[in-house]
Amino acid sequence: MSEPVTIRAVMFDWAGTTVDHGCFAPVAPFIDAVAELGVTISSAEARKPMGLHKRDHLVAILSEPEIAARFRAVHQREWNQTDIDRMFERFITAQLTSIRDHAKLIPGVLDTVAELRRRGIGIGGTTGYFREAAKIVIELAAQQGYSPDLSLTPEDVAGGGRPWPWMIYRIMEHLRVCPPAAVLKIGDTIPDMEEGRNAGVWTFGVRRTGSEIGLTAEELDALPVDQRQAKLRHAETVLMGAGAHGVIDSVAEVPALIDALNARLARGERP
Repeated sequence: MSEPVTIRAVMFDWAGTTVDHGCFAPVAPFIDAVAELGVTISSAEARKPMGLHKRDHLVAILSEPEIAARFRAVHQREWNQTDIDRMFERFITAQLTSIRDHAKLIPGVLDTVAELRRRGIGIGGTTGYFREAAKIVIELAAQQGYSPDLSLTPEDVAGGGRPWPWMIYRIMEHLRVCPPAAVLKIGDTIPDMEEGRNAGVWTFGVRRTGSEIGLTAEELDALPVDQRQAKLRHAETVLMGAGAHGVIDSVAEVPALIDALNARLARGERP
């Protein structure tokens, strides 16, 4: 008789989920990269495709009709791959500087990781960062006490990054965890939710700490209660609309979430 299915691995996103409360590290570099082409974008426009591989993110920004129109107004033509190459080169330089200033662990990460280790649950990391940037984040997180069993970038898998499930599958293979119902994906962006659902795993969003709200913990707590609750509801609506099975405030709630999912699995429920 086969063993009961329980959660045996958790796949965490990085910025906005385990480090960088509010997901600030990529925002200014995206704005700078697009400015390299003489086009101005807002922080909200820079954040909109958050979670994708950063080159794909730049493509998504320029593909927005309003931003594409701004580009045409400046250059009297449509953008092309040479423009993307130019922006990505600028982005890499700015990102490698910015990322070091936004790598602080989000409160609750270490306690959650310690509890997962105690339970024998594997820990993976997936990201939209390119490999060189991810290496910096991983090293800085390790210095603070957080080291996943394996963390991958879109460049580490042949099929590409989010929304494709290949990073999750590669980590499942590494951890020898199967079926997908035994895996929990945690992230803060639409591509995170799409990645998890495409992998067939339990997929939950974090709302307080992520890019959809885009505030530090101090900034969020300083808001009037009604404004804070409105932002939390908005983030939850976006994540649920992207396919999340549910939403939690932060990774601090993951152990309790696993208990709840194990109870659902015992009843025969599957993602």
